[in-house]
Amino acid sequence: MTALIGFLSAVFWGLLVLSALVFVHEGGHYLAARALRVRATEFFLGLPCPLKLSRKSRSVGTEFGVTPILLGGYTRICGMEGTDDELLAPALDLVTRRGRVRAEEVAEELGCDVDRAYDLLATLSDWAAIRPYYDAELGEKPSQSTWPAAFETTPRDGAHLTEYDRGHDFALPGSTAAGQPHDTGMTPEEFLAHERSRTYLGVGALKRIVMLVAGPLVNIVLAFAIITCSYMVREFSYVPDVSVIGGVEQGTPAEAAGLAAGDQITAVGDTEVSTWNGLVEALEPYLSSGTDFELTFERDGQQRTTLVDLPDGEATELFGILSSVASYRLTPAQAVQATFDYTGQVASYVAQLLNPSHTMEVLDQSSSVVGISAMASEAASESLSSLLILAAALSMSLGFMNLIPVPPFDGGKILIELIQLVIRRPLPQRVQLGLSYVGVAFMLFVFVVVLKNDLVRFVIG
Repeated sequence: MTALIGFLSAVFWGLLVLSALVFVHEGGHYLAARALRVRATEFFLGLPCPLKLSRKSRSVGTEFGVTPILLGGYTRICGMEGTDDELLAPALDLVTRRGRVRAEEVAEELGCDVDRAYDLLATLSDWAAIRPYYDAELGEKPSQSTWPAAFETTPRDGAHLTEYDRGHDFALPGSTAAGQPHDTGMTPEEFLAHERSRTYLGVGALKRIVMLVAGPLVNIVLAFAIITCSYMVREFSYVPDVSVIGGVEQGTPAEAAGLAAGDQITAVGDTEVSTWNGLVEALEPYLSSGTDFELTFERDGQQRTTLVDLPDGEATELFGILSSVASYRLTPAQAVQATFDYTGQVASYVAQLLNPSHTMEVLDQSSSVVGISAMASEAASESLSSLLILAAALSMSLGFMNLIPVPPFDGGKILIELIQLVIRRPLPQRVQLGLSYVGVAFMLFVFVVVLKNDLVRFVIG
């Protein structure tokens, strides 16, 4: 029973910490997208699942909620999926003019096959330019795994803004509800450009990079704040270089000589001392030769002298006094500097993954979900502060891991964006696909190695 409770505790705390960190990461992507006026339709704690508890925001249109699969979180930023097709403009125009149209009708009107029509409509739905229409009479429902037969317009105000666009106002003249025809006053190509400009792919490369960086950056900033605060509230212990006794061990020559904690030794024999290092050096000749000696010390403002009786002619290393211990707290500036140092160490550590001569060394010191769960459970049993510090360390690592320049990490996507900026044209799809295969293979390799290490450390022992 104890083992079962320990296992459930590890699973619970591991899921809680990892889900919170991924949720924060996705929150960074979401906030950046909204700040750059890119549409985002969903933001959830947990992985996609038909079962969910959610609420749709009236101001931004985003559906916020939670799913029972608490293994992270996700946000749906419009325009990160779909296809680029010359028929997108006429397809969007057709739905906009009619209000609601079946995929078969789109295929017939545009002279393409039904599969291509569905690809067009799916892409426009991903942009939130239109939306799927689930007909209850046909037994269709939003939770189904396939697209419905028809698609319809989204609600738009008189300025052609949807509920996902900042500043929309459905009280304006010319506003239309879902499924109603909408007069754009633009050519199909102009209206498509209007809609594309509110998607991930429709904004400039620099804005896309900002959205990609935002996720890891939020993880790093959150960790930085927690670690800095922990440095500021934590008391650090140190041994001051003074000749003040911190404690006396029982059954030792020091106890027999009547020494006590708080006494300040001022002389050993004829040698005056004022530091701990000086005290140790002055004691060494007497202890190594087993020679009795006089010790001068101050107690309660009064100077006293005592005779230390050592076993005659026998060397000893144990005198029996302990150094005093003091504590201090970092100033805000010192705490920030210490956190910067720690951040640099984490960044350097993660970067070593890409160095073949150090990859295995780094992986041998890394943890998988198994190890993280075990550490989270242990930290939670100690204190809330221990759990927060662990979460901060994991958040910092997660942030830098996602900046590794290999797809499908955010860093890999940033690399592709930078390459496209330099060559001034889209990177061929086969090249992007090849990089993704390399990235997936690398992720699987890392997962297998750290999982094996954790099973040996925490399960097999």
